[in-house]
Amino acid sequence: VEKYSLIRSLRAIERSDVCCLVIDAEAGIIEHDKHIASYAIEAGKGLVIVVNKWDTVSDPNIDIKYWKKLVEAEFQFIPYAKLVFTSAKTKKRIHTLMPEIISAYENNNREVKTSLLNNVIVEAVTLHQPPSYKGKRLKIYFSTQVSTNPPTFNIQVNSKGLVHFSYERYLENKIREAFDFTGTPIVLQFKNKGEQ
Repeated sequence: VEKYSLIRSLRAIERSDVCCLVIDAEAGIIEHDKHIASYAIEAGKGLVIVVNKWDTVSDPNIDIKYWKKLVEAEFQFIPYAKLVFTSAKTKKRIHTLMPEIISAYENNNREVKTSLLNNVIVEAVTLHQPPSYKGKRLKIYFSTQVSTNPPTFNIQVNSKGLVHFSYERYLENKIREAFDFTGTPIVLQFKNKGEQ
């Protein structure tokens, strides 16, 4: 049954533009929820996290703080996903869901001008130089967006082997600060100069 459920979930992810990860407020976050979220990210889909059965919580003001901290801790690999609290049964707060789905869809299809992107990358490098490795330092020559759904950026460098994970995350954060990519993964592809 669980395997069948997973196959259905994967098919639904492939067919979708934006995935709503629905978490049961009574059951809490389960491992299956994390797997589904990671599949949605791998597929490059927009993502909204929905805590359902909000009608069952005892104190919404206290519970909302608890859930925000819990989701932040359990889904730290998707800090860009918006969190919505709803009740499918009573329709409570259901109106808050669609705007986030639309936002995630638009951001997943967002296109950034090459000149603006390069300005952001140049400023990021000026603020924080890449670390050197064995006497060599990463140099970034040019950046451009090559596709959407998810937004994918080609960054030409002197040697992609010099790209450290932490610096890649730093650049991603700078791009997210400059442009609204809430609700969507973005992909940075580092290429050696002249590499297609």
